[in-house]
Amino acid sequence: MIDFKQIDAFVWVAELGSFRAAAEKLNTTQPAISQRIAAMEKAMTTRLFERGARGIKLTDKGQELLSHAHRMLELRSEMLTVAKAQNAVRGTLRLGSSETLVHTWLHHLIDDLHQKYPALVVELHVDTSHVLRAQLAAHQIDLAFVVGRPQSPKECHLYLCEYELAWIASPRLKLHRKPVTLTELGAYPIITYPTVSQPYQAIKTLLEEAGIKTPRIYGSASLSTIVQMTLRGIGPSVIAPAVIREEILEGKLCVLNVEKTPEALGFHACWIDTPHSHTVRTVARLAQRVAQAAAQA
Repeated sequence: MIDFKQIDAFVWVAELGSFRAAAEKLNTTQPAISQRIAAMEKAMTTRLFERGARGIKLTDKGQELLSHAHRMLELRSEMLTVAKAQNAVRGTLRLGSSETLVHTWLHHLIDDLHQKYPALVVELHVDTSHVLRAQLAAHQIDLAFVVGRPQSPKECHLYLCEYELAWIASPRLKLHRKPVTLTELGAYPIITYPTVSQPYQAIKTLLEEAGIKTPRIYGSASLSTIVQMTLRGIGPSVIAPAVIREEILEGKLCVLNVEKTPEALGFHACWIDTPHSHTVRTVARLAQRVAQAAAQA
């Protein structure tokens, strides 16, 4: 049976051209190196080196096997690096997240992190994507789950998930049992994400294109506030139905039949890469798996 000590000996004898030099490199004796090479040759039933008056050289088969030996040692090194890196997921991670994810799958991620990496402390910051990007750029957070791709060449990113948007209203507005035009919706104040958000700007464009010159749009950075205002019948809103599933099932809120709706929210994990970003990359990859599992549930 071949072991890594034998493979190490084979590679270094081939690289350095002598058993003595390989023994010095591996901090062992020349007889030990000779024994390892002999055992490897016996296990493989082939000669690896030709011994002669001028020294040693690889046989044709030994030359062919050398590249395989190099790959095996590289894989061993990678495996050890991964094993050590898992233990390095510790300390404090400053994680920023959009509120939509708080209401969908973020709690699953936090639970997984607690189970897999008990030495890691997560400091959670919940805010709008606009604010989180600024905090990331200022190094006030380490990782941000935000809407849209990176806006800076310094940012690395992983795609997480996508949530469709919809027009939502309280049944008291009596808009839910028929097709509704944008002109009809324009008679109400529209409640949605803050002014700097993609949905806000998309709604503004849709209403203006429908002939509403001065649309009333109430933007809020608080998703809970948007939901409460919609429940009270102040006006229809545009949000992701995924965050109000219970309210929809209970009939407290309804998805409206409107021809045009702003594009879906695409979420990405973003961070600024450094030589010490292993923990951030590990959490980002785990978040991607959690988000995809939630999407399939």
